[in-house]
This record gives sequence, C-alpha cells and structure tokens, in this order.
Amino acid sequence: MGKKYESWSPLLLRLIVGFGFMAHGWAKISRGTAGFEKLLIQTGVPMHHLLSYVAPYTELIGGLAILIGLATRFVTVPLVVTMLTAMFTIHIHYGFSAVKTIGLTPAGPLFGPPGYEINLIYIAALLSLMITGGGTFSADTLLKNNDKKEVKKKF
Repeated sequence: MGKKYESWSPLLLRLIVGFGFMAHGWAKISRGTAGFEKLLIQTGVPMHHLLSYVAPYTELIGGLAILIGLATRFVTVPLVVTMLTAMFTIHIHYGFSAVKTIGLTPAGPLFGPPGYEINLIYIAALLSLMITGGGTFSADTLLKNNDKKEVKKKF
C-alpha cells in the first residue's frame, strides 16, 4: 500500500481524535460546568473554577479544529496539555488500564475509574498529528492551496 495511502492516516486520526475531544468537552458543558468543577475540587486540582471552563471549551473547540484539520499543529498543543493535566491530576491514581472490571451484577459488569491509558493514546495521536499536520484532506491544506491560487491570480 505504502505512499499511495499515506495521506489517509492523518484524516483517520483526526476524525476519531477530534470527535473524541468534542464528545468529552460537550459532556462537561451540556450539563453545566459546575459538576466538572466539583470533580476538580474533589481531586485537588488548583484553579478549579477557571479550569472548569477552560478544559471543556478547549476540548470542544480544539476537537472541532482537529476534526476539520484547521490549525492542526497549533491546536494539538493545548489538547496535549489538557491530557497531561487530566492524566497527572486524576487518572494516574488509578493505574494504567482504562477498563477496570470491579464486579459483576445481574445487569452486567461494574467498572472502576479509568487509568491513564486513554490519555497516553490521545497524546500519541496528537503528537502524530503535530508531526504530520492535518494531511491532504484538511482545512489547512485547502486554505494553503487557496492562498497559492490567490497569489497566482495577482501575478
């Protein structure tokens, strides 16, 4: 397959990573950020009131930018910071595994709090996008190509 399909890799990463961040951001915003702020207080995160707004909107807006491939290399930075913050303030205490079966009920399995595995997966995907950029099928490439056409029209 090789070079012929390389341009698809950033698109596939962007779609799932962008959607994932948007889903997590929206979950925090849609019910009001007060619940998320309580979680931050409970886990001892400093500046909890400010971060209860910054983190969800960073996830939602940053996720959208990643999804469409807009300012991809730039947007990865605050999202990596968000993942590192979540990892070291919340998830690190629960070990590596993102899925912890702690019991079984008649309704199905019970799961414990997630570890930092998912944070590392998101960070790895974001670093990959930071290196490659948004790829061929991105708003970044579309805007760059339009800029080139505008320059050619002027000369």
